[in-house]
Formats: sequence, structure tokens, C-alpha cells
Amino acid sequence: MLFAALLFLLCFFDLASGIHAQNVSQDEILQNFYGQGKNPQGHTNNWAVLVCASRYWFNYRHMANALGMYRTVKRLGIPDSNIILMLADDAACNPRNKFAGCVYANKGRHLDLYGDNIEVDYRGNEVTVENFIRVLTGRVAPSMPRSKRLLTDANSNVFVYMTGHGGNEFLKFQDNEEISAFDIADAFEQMYQKKRYNEIFFMIDTCQANTMYSKFYSPNVLATGSSVLGENSYSHENDYDIGVAVIDRYTHYVLNFLEGVNKTSQITMQDLFNSYDVDKIGSHPGVRSDLFKRRVDAALITDFFGGVAQVQLDATDDTSRKAFAPVDSSLSPSGEGNTLRHDLSAAPYQLIETRQPESLLRRVQTWSALCIVGFLCMICFRS
Repeated sequence: MLFAALLFLLCFFDLASGIHAQNVSQDEILQNFYGQGKNPQGHTNNWAVLVCASRYWFNYRHMANALGMYRTVKRLGIPDSNIILMLADDAACNPRNKFAGCVYANKGRHLDLYGDNIEVDYRGNEVTVENFIRVLTGRVAPSMPRSKRLLTDANSNVFVYMTGHGGNEFLKFQDNEEISAFDIADAFEQMYQKKRYNEIFFMIDTCQANTMYSKFYSPNVLATGSSVLGENSYSHENDYDIGVAVIDRYTHYVLNFLEGVNKTSQITMQDLFNSYDVDKIGSHPGVRSDLFKRRVDAALITDFFGGVAQVQLDATDDTSRKAFAPVDSSLSPSGEGNTLRHDLSAAPYQLIETRQPESLLRRVQTWSALCIVGFLCMICFRS
């Protein structure tokens, strides 16, 4: 009887441990699938703010600059819900445009950047310094539509691109007003104090562009520009049918480089900066990385230009385990407090190999056989 009791206890404890191991393994599988916490880069969502600060037909190229960046970030996985596009929008349907409803960035006219799926969030007279600062800092009216809000949080990487006419520490907005380097620096500081970003990548294409990031002082900001103090930035090529320059040199070569990037590329920001060719660009692009905590050669292009495939799972919330489909952060009315984050336009999940737990039925069968053998041994021993 003692032998039978010991055998029964061993069977019971083994089955109990099997149930626990199976539950733990299910948790591990969920964590591996969704990814616990932040990704290695420290962010869970990407946003882009793209600003064409010019207007009028002769500034066609600035509109093409912004639309080229818009197409690139969409191609790499950032959805329209996470893009704020500020555009005068007076070129595509301008009476002087021979190709009505189209905007091209090369004289061969191989790709229409305007197309039929563009979403301009601020257009015409809405493109102002005030609105730009309000977008960055989140100081918008309660009635402002979601599409015009930058709903970032402390886990957001933000790409800010600006193009237009500028000078030493200023950029003109539609020949009507100016934004200074101090204004942008203070806006970024407000974003930092309000936990509205994880990292910012600032890119600007204008004359004396590098002076625009000279006043930055907030942490985790990486910046680049097309030209140094006292230097002009130049247009790339003219289309004689359109009658004006169709893109700027700096943006043209940046976009050419980005065409070689896909959603899963391991190309870094340092690779982008190394691609700058002064002879081709016609000016001296600059980079400022002293505020950026990571090594530039460890920051991927897709950390700012692409979507994010990781999600955040709160292990303390048992209901989250029932959500077998990732949730797009863009569907939430606020970018803050989302337990699950996923960019549906991002790169596909990588398959993770997991070891399945031993079946409970198999354990029961094994111990049943042992019990029968033990029982038969007891009978034989007594006889």
C-alpha cells in the first residue's frame, strides 16, 4: 500500500507541474509573438511631419520635395493616420500645369507623386508657423479633427521634414512669415517636457539649412540639413514642358538613396549621411548628432522612415491574452496608454521557433501504465 501511495503522489505532482509548465509555455508563446515591452530601439510607433513652406507655381519643386518624402514614408510602412502633411497644394491643379492633377519630380515624368491617394492635412492658408508649432506641441483646439493632430507619446519616433526658402536661422512660410531656429528648438523642448517623443529626426532642405538646427538643446534629436551658413541649396533639373525646376538636388539624392531601402533593411542613418556627395548636391550637407544618445551607425533608416512591427503587451492584464490580433495604434483616439500597438502597414512578423509543452494526455497515459505495472508487481510480490 505504501508503494501505491507513493506512486499516486508522484503521479499527482507530475500532472500538476505539467499543467503549470503548459500555462507558462503559453505565456511565453504569447510574449514571443507580440514582443514584451519596447523593441530594441525603444519605440513602438513612428510619425512623420512633412512641411512644404512655399507656395506659388515657381516653387513647384518644394511641393515635389515634400511629396517625394510623403511617398517614401508611406512605402516604408508609416500609414496616413501617422503622417501630417502641410502643403500649399497650388501646383497640381494650377492653370499653368500642362499635366493637370499631377506632380512630377523628374523631367522624364515616370512617377506621379500626387496620384489619387494623397491626404493633405493642412493646405493653402492653413500652412502657417502657428499651426506647425501647434501640431508639434499638441496645443490644438478640442474641435481639431484627429487627422490634423500629432498623437505621439513617449514611445514615438518622429521624422520632421521641412523644405522652402530660408536663410541664416530662419525659414519663410509662404512669403508671409518666418519661423526661426529658436522657435523649432523650443517646440522640440516642449515636446520633450510633455513626453511627446522618444527620438526625433529633423531634416531640412533650404538655403543655409544647417543653421536651423544650431539652437536645438533637447535630448534624443538627430538633425541634418542641405547646406552650411552662407551657402545656397540648388534645384536639380528643369522640365521644359512644365516650365520650372521639379525638385531640389539634396532631396533628389536623399530620395534616390531611400529607394534602395525596404521595410526589413538594415541600412543605417550613417549610411545615409555617408551617401552625401558634395559635388552632386552642390552644397555641403551637415549632420548634428551630439544630442542623439544612440550611435548613428546603430540607428536604422526604418527607425524613422518606416513602420513598427512590434507591439507592447501588458503581462498583468489577463484580458490582453485574448487579443489574438494586433491593434493598430492609429485606431485609438489618443496615442497614449495603448496596451497593444501595431502598425498594420509595417513589415511582417518574423516567425519565432518555440518548443511546445508535452501533452497532458501523454503524461496521463504514461503514469497509468506505470500504475498498472506497479499494481501487477504488488500482486506477484504478495503471491
